[in-house]
Amino acid sequence: MPNIPKPDGAVRQRTLGIPAGTVSLEATLALPPAATAVVAFAHGSGSGRFSPRNQYVAACLQRRGLATLLLDLLSEDEEAVDRRTRGLRFDVDLLAERLLAAVAALEHDPEAAALRVGLFGASTGAAAALVAAAKHPKAVGAVVSRGGRPDLAGDHLTQVRSPTLLIVGEHDTPVIDLNQVALRALAGPKEMTLVAGASHLFEEPGALEAVAELAGRWFEQHLGTGTATRTDR
Repeated sequence: MPNIPKPDGAVRQRTLGIPAGTVSLEATLALPPAATAVVAFAHGSGSGRFSPRNQYVAACLQRRGLATLLLDLLSEDEEAVDRRTRGLRFDVDLLAERLLAAVAALEHDPEAAALRVGLFGASTGAAAALVAAAKHPKAVGAVVSRGGRPDLAGDHLTQVRSPTLLIVGEHDTPVIDLNQVALRALAGPKEMTLVAGASHLFEEPGALEAVAELAGRWFEQHLGTGTATRTDR
């Protein structure tokens, strides 16, 4: 994968503890000057806020003036259990509730509360992002899925009205089929884009750069290009 761009000195970062039921989730909020919106990341199976792929995309979004929130959807104890059982990573309803807890934290953050929210989900995290968008449509302005499993969102797909972009690798054949079915079910504005030459993890030269460019354009289009004020709260 490409090297993660060096952080812009003007981008301020803060570590957050996000309350989610009985646990506290670790997160990193990055705020460029005059941010246009904030994009919360929902990582894929067995991953976390230090996912190099998500960190790369987040850094690219920050360069476009978008704030980002990289977070762990499981606590440390839950991650230890999940490494043994591999069960929690597929609990989409739980992951969606955790993501909504992060969105709620942004709504009350003094530096992020005025910004509209987008969700970027990878693999099983994409399903969680879509369920979150279905459950709280006024809070989610746009969704991007990278190599996602939107099928795991089930019947929630028909309730997703947030503009949704599904990005899939050209050679990720099983996931292409799942995304095509999900695309038909989504209720709001929607697109599906295949990245030429890419497999599931977008490890090929230029593949992740293409994901970052597609995601950046989608969020700019649907979240606005100037500092956005939330008027739907």
